[in-house]
Amino acid sequence: MDHLFNSLDSQWKTPRGAARAGEPVRLALTIPESYGFVEPRLVLTKDGGSPVEYRMPWTGREGEVDRFELTLTLKETGLYFYYFDLYSDYRKLYRGDLGEALLTRESGSCWQLTVYEADFATPAALRGGMLYQIFPDRFFEGHPHTVMPFADRVYRANKQGEPYFWPNEQGGQLNLDYYGGDFEGIRQKLPYLAGLGVSWIYLNPIFEAHANHRYNTADYLNADPLLGTNEEFTRLCKEAKEQGIRIILDGVFSHTGSDSRYFNREGRYGRGGAYHDPNSPYRCWYDFDKKYPCGYRSWWGFDTLPEVREDEPAYQQFICGERGVIDTWMRRGASGFRLDVADELPDDFIEAIRRAVKAHGPDSYLLGEVWEDATTKVAYGVRRTYLLGKGLDGVMNYPFRTAILDFLRGGSALAAAEQITAICEHYPAPALHAAMNHLGTHDTERILTALEDEPSAGRDRYWQSGRRLPRPKYDHGIRLVRLAYALLFTLPGVPCVYYGDEIGMQGYRDPFNRAYYDWDSTENRIKPLLRQLAKLRRECDAFWEGELRVTRADGGLLQYRRTGPTETAEIVVNRTPRLLATRALGKVTEVNPFSFTVVVEDTDKVPPERPAP
Repeated sequence: MDHLFNSLDSQWKTPRGAARAGEPVRLALTIPESYGFVEPRLVLTKDGGSPVEYRMPWTGREGEVDRFELTLTLKETGLYFYYFDLYSDYRKLYRGDLGEALLTRESGSCWQLTVYEADFATPAALRGGMLYQIFPDRFFEGHPHTVMPFADRVYRANKQGEPYFWPNEQGGQLNLDYYGGDFEGIRQKLPYLAGLGVSWIYLNPIFEAHANHRYNTADYLNADPLLGTNEEFTRLCKEAKEQGIRIILDGVFSHTGSDSRYFNREGRYGRGGAYHDPNSPYRCWYDFDKKYPCGYRSWWGFDTLPEVREDEPAYQQFICGERGVIDTWMRRGASGFRLDVADELPDDFIEAIRRAVKAHGPDSYLLGEVWEDATTKVAYGVRRTYLLGKGLDGVMNYPFRTAILDFLRGGSALAAAEQITAICEHYPAPALHAAMNHLGTHDTERILTALEDEPSAGRDRYWQSGRRLPRPKYDHGIRLVRLAYALLFTLPGVPCVYYGDEIGMQGYRDPFNRAYYDWDSTENRIKPLLRQLAKLRRECDAFWEGELRVTRADGGLLQYRRTGPTETAEIVVNRTPRLLATRALGKVTEVNPFSFTVVVEDTDKVPPERPAP
């Protein structure tokens, strides 16, 4: 097959992937003379605009192949979509798998070109790093048998007990049982985390709230008393930094709890609050109207989660202003924030949050919860711009998780490669290398369950409760988890381990994926691998911000190359039960069943500065 254009190959397009505003973008076509095309055109459409045609000038011939080339400079940020009209017999070039051009007379998929802010930069401290996500109540209890600070909390002394799931959301103890995990427990386990290779910790919400998940904020400026004091948080951050670990917090800024000092429907905080007092200083934060079933706008209809008006100046000042929420916690030692439901926050609010975060230094990290391709995301009828350089540093990379799971559960390597390379092509390079790559979070099944157990397929919590894999499936699942981490740690972005996945914890979604960490576990087949992969990422610059190129995607074998300033690495993952042979960096390489290999090659270039701890 003739290769006419490929957006992922610098022979045809530079830069590969997204471009900075004002950066020249070169596009080239290589057309055999026998095709008879002499006036190809680039058809370029800015998102929301009309198509514009550009004639592709002829630049020469090599053998029997004509070359046409065009250089554009796009100064406006945003998304651009393009294809090529060959101006002969109605034939056009559209995007196929892995960026390869498809010659057709029909319509097809356009290529996407993302143009982002010229000065967009993300934290250098992320390079070569590793994230670790902790659900605070379930990690480690540093102050044993802590007295519950509120009478409606249920203390779980038996740490092996399954989280309560009954009754349900309509009443009972769901989300009201607490295992006592706290700041002191995380502090005591810092040596363990540092030994695992962790350089960043992402904590689920820590602000005072009246559910164990703490996504129903009650007091933004104070830690939940069960976790510890504000001073203990500061001590945790200080000692973590001494061990080369930074901590980011979960910012829940689209809604508060109804049981909060701001809304105070339940009256826990005295007589004030927006719900009871029309003159409350917090009243303007909320949208009260009889058209809502509960009398106010609430998050996804949950009356315990009243939505805030993010465009209200008083609220924005409270979150983003001096001595506001962001500033207060950064001064206490946090190194950034993850924004819950970033799609539901206006872009200008996210930009204000970015300014507040970056006021504490360029290595402060702003991460967003986005489940889809963050460049093409449309929310509430608006194309989101939060990944173009004025908003988020990066997003939670759910598309990579989907690609890895689909591949390891039997999907084709080509389909996985296409999902991965599409994200690499669409995301600005600074955002791509700041993305949080994960295999599971507090919102998903644990990775071992997702890979090897039955899909829950809408089954209720009673079916999910207590499910554990039989030994043969468990052992096979561990092999798959190791492959999943090999992929996660060697793809662009920053790998993240969800607490307990390194010891093979199991569980479907909330609350079964939020059990207390099993510190008595004897599972030791994943942790050594994570340490090796973390060391590889720290020491090999191909994994810092290196380009990715898929070199083979064939059935159950996925192979790709990362190219850094001084080192090149080729990764081969064999998902099949057969021994497979391939060539990696010019060397014949055999890969065992359900295994992987990494081949690294040095160059003679001067090494760049190593990432700071």
